[in-house]
Amino acid sequence: MLPPLLFDPIYRRYLWGGRRFASLLGRDLPPGDDFAESWEVVDRRDDQSVVATGALAGRSLGDLVTHDGPALLGKHAGLTSFPLLFKFLDACRDLSVQVHPDDARAARLDPPDKGKTEAWYVIDAAPGSRLWAGLKDGVDRDTLAEALRDGRCEEVLHVVEPKAGDCIFIPAGTVHAIGAGLVVAEIQQSSDVTYRLHDWNRTGPDGKPRPLHLEAGLEAVSRFGPVEPSPRDAISAPGVRRLATCDFFSFDEVTPEATWRVGGDDACHLLAVVGGRVALDEAWGLPDLGAGRTVLLPADAGPQTLWNLGDAGATKLLHVTLG
Repeated sequence: MLPPLLFDPIYRRYLWGGRRFASLLGRDLPPGDDFAESWEVVDRRDDQSVVATGALAGRSLGDLVTHDGPALLGKHAGLTSFPLLFKFLDACRDLSVQVHPDDARAARLDPPDKGKTEAWYVIDAAPGSRLWAGLKDGVDRDTLAEALRDGRCEEVLHVVEPKAGDCIFIPAGTVHAIGAGLVVAEIQQSSDVTYRLHDWNRTGPDGKPRPLHLEAGLEAVSRFGPVEPSPRDAISAPGVRRLATCDFFSFDEVTPEATWRVGGDDACHLLAVVGGRVALDEAWGLPDLGAGRTVLLPADAGPQTLWNLGDAGATKLLHVTLG
């Protein structure tokens, strides 16, 4: 039987990052103010989550999928890699305007890859923060192309002013950008194929504009119209709000009472604490899990009870299952 798995985070440092992983997620960061992404669960070629504690410490997620697939994945056994990537993002500057291809387009790349459908959960939003999700009504591919050529990209993007707790589902082929002032949890297909359509006319670390991918990006746009945050009243079970569901994953916000039961359905479960503190059964020998901690529950670990160690209503978890 595989135990619950805690992994060491993998940090990505980009010009738009900051240090809020320390202030909001309790991370002990080295010097620098450009910590943009914290990859919590990933199995992508050389990018591998590594077990941080317990008898399996030092083993990679890819190794577990390969050698312990049935125990880890249960009814999803047979996959050659873990199909999802979970991360936190700290956006202190606007991210570039992007689009990701769907599976069919990504499969034609060299080397082939997966498409990228994703969902964002807003952990913190500074006053006035914005994000861009989809295109304004009536904007088609030709209108978008003309706006990009003329430097008028922002005029055709749909703007959302998010609040903490909002979730925005971004299917592959949707134009989007995360704005400054947001800290976001993101679940996505395990893909890193990004086409940059617009970069706000800024330069990279080398003082030169970062490259754009207009031809490939415009070809990858397959969804038009605006995207709005998921409904806040989509309650699927007591204390559980369904944020997004698609062919690749289901994504929930959980506000547990004293305890919450999960698992026992022959599937693995990914849990991330975004508020308060919880504990698993002490027999596992794991530390209490506070904000920013992520745990992967293997399928053969069976049903698990989480104890809420925080105030009622203050503890929040994100819960992901494979599609």
